[in-house]
Amino acid sequence: MSLPAFRTALTLGVGAALVLAAAACSPASSKPSAAATNTTPGAADCSPAALHLVTKGTLTVATDTPAYAPWFDNNTPSDGKGFESAVAYAIAAKLGFTQSQVKWVVEPFDNSYAPGPKNFDFDLNQISITDEREKAVDFSSGYYTVTQGVITLKTSKYAGAASLAALKPAKIGVQVGTTSMQAVQGKIAPSQQIAVFNTTDDEVNALKNGQIDALVTDLPTVFYLTGSSIDGGKVVGQFDYTDSGVEQFGALFAKGNPLVGCVDGAIAQLKSGGQLATLTTQWLSTSAAAPKLG
Repeated sequence: MSLPAFRTALTLGVGAALVLAAAACSPASSKPSAAATNTTPGAADCSPAALHLVTKGTLTVATDTPAYAPWFDNNTPSDGKGFESAVAYAIAAKLGFTQSQVKWVVEPFDNSYAPGPKNFDFDLNQISITDEREKAVDFSSGYYTVTQGVITLKTSKYAGAASLAALKPAKIGVQVGTTSMQAVQGKIAPSQQIAVFNTTDDEVNALKNGQIDALVTDLPTVFYLTGSSIDGGKVVGQFDYTDSGVEQFGALFAKGNPLVGCVDGAIAQLKSGGQLATLTTQWLSTSAAAPKLG
């Protein structure tokens, strides 16, 4: 899902088990995990002075605003708190940058994967790697594997749904431009037209006001919303987008940016050294019990 809303720090999220679990992407990308590019013999020079950067000596990272939990903390990406903020600084450190050498800029979610030059080096914003988006931009290897989650109100007739088929008659809301819409279309195929909203705030208000029966977004955000923003909300369950694909969030780059290989190398080191798993447990840690909806 990549989805642009709800990313500030909290203690709710998805356990390390979900990091390894298969999830859904529309369409799933076949991009392989990278080897440690910046340590491979003959690889490009990934030292800060040699990198292709928007501003020499500064690593410019983008995300949307507001930047919500559990991905960021208090709409302040620069504080290093929240999963994606922490991942950004971990990548920066592997590339040889200090925290003070990282600059954050705002990039709306829908604009991020549009073709053309970028005013950032890479964007971290729960952006799913898809074949369609890769026609216009480049992605790093995935740093988080995600499933879709479903929220209803506890009083809803759909609160006890135990399958995707049981949600077919429901009025379902999603955020524009996210893989959640494709997931709902492909796996639930609801009989009512899907309601599309500009922001997660709009989705939440629609659910509270009875305009929709259910809300679908990435699972960590689902747990954050039910814990902080939706009184009487219930996590109905989680589901994969496809039967065979895996949905992963990746860092997004302008098409052809040579920085991709160096960031792939940094992510590979974070995976092999266990740091990425530690960050996942720290920021996305306690919601693995969401039932699977088949």
